[in-house]
Amino acid sequence: MINNKHGLGRGLDALFGVYNDDNGYNNITKQTTSHTAKLEKTASGITEIETEKIKPNPNQPRKNFDVDALNELASSIKTHGIVQPIVVNDLGNGSYMIIAGERRWRAANICGLKTVPAVIRNYTDKQVKEISIIENLQREDLNPVEAARAIKELMDEYGLTQDAVAERIGKSRPAVANTLRLLSLYPDVLKLVEDGKLSAGHARCLVTVEDKNNQIKLANSVVQKNLSVRDLEKAVKNLENASTQKRSIVSQEQSLELKELIIQMQKTFATKVTAIGNDNKGRIYIDYYTRDDLDRISELLDLLNKKEMTLQDLQNYNRRQGK
Repeated sequence: MINNKHGLGRGLDALFGVYNDDNGYNNITKQTTSHTAKLEKTASGITEIETEKIKPNPNQPRKNFDVDALNELASSIKTHGIVQPIVVNDLGNGSYMIIAGERRWRAANICGLKTVPAVIRNYTDKQVKEISIIENLQREDLNPVEAARAIKELMDEYGLTQDAVAERIGKSRPAVANTLRLLSLYPDVLKLVEDGKLSAGHARCLVTVEDKNNQIKLANSVVQKNLSVRDLEKAVKNLENASTQKRSIVSQEQSLELKELIIQMQKTFATKVTAIGNDNKGRIYIDYYTRDDLDRISELLDLLNKKEMTLQDLQNYNRRQGK
């Protein structure tokens, strides 16, 4: 992992240290398809590498490249050249793997460039993977689902917290948290987001819809009726209101014994407990609001399962917990 106290939050220029060199590429390199295949290194460390010797990173978090956007970039490169060199890793066998700049490399191939300007690095596989993920997140080159999966990969593989990821990619912690929440969507809905049929705003609205059928139905409605995010918010709100009314009706049908059981469970677990259903069939929900709440409930269940807790023990336990 890149050992940098500030992560990559200061920008990729600070990481690669090549783009702002006074003796560098003069911000633009005019190229044509008549370039000869030379491996010529400039004073700034930028090298012309044959495009055929470069291969994409198989662990690139970005999986979808818009064809029209690539063609537009290729047209620009054909006219003005590649403004910023790509960054590659030396594989040691005369070939190179892209760390940053795959779009530019793809576009260069489209317009027939024989060589591309590149900065050669020698990073470990782990460093390449982290840099590639963060580069895409910083440049916002990923769709919302790709971004969420990339952030989760950073957290899982490198042991980073949401705060640490936020610092590295220059975003707020709430923004990181909201992006991660998209992964809780059902696969059918995630596919619509990946395909660009649902925006990140639509996706965030749907995260609160727990029922699979309702979530998919609302998502399809957005696509079919071209609903705005505000329209979807209203539809979700209407669904929640209908669900609340249904629960209220069911609650009125509950027996006195079931209601007393719920009250007793609330006292036992010192948190909100609700029941949906009647004496014959239903569900009981035990709410927790923090990790400490969850740990406390788990500990209570362990003690109750071992039959080691008397009513007095329970009261003393909750008193010590401030409940």
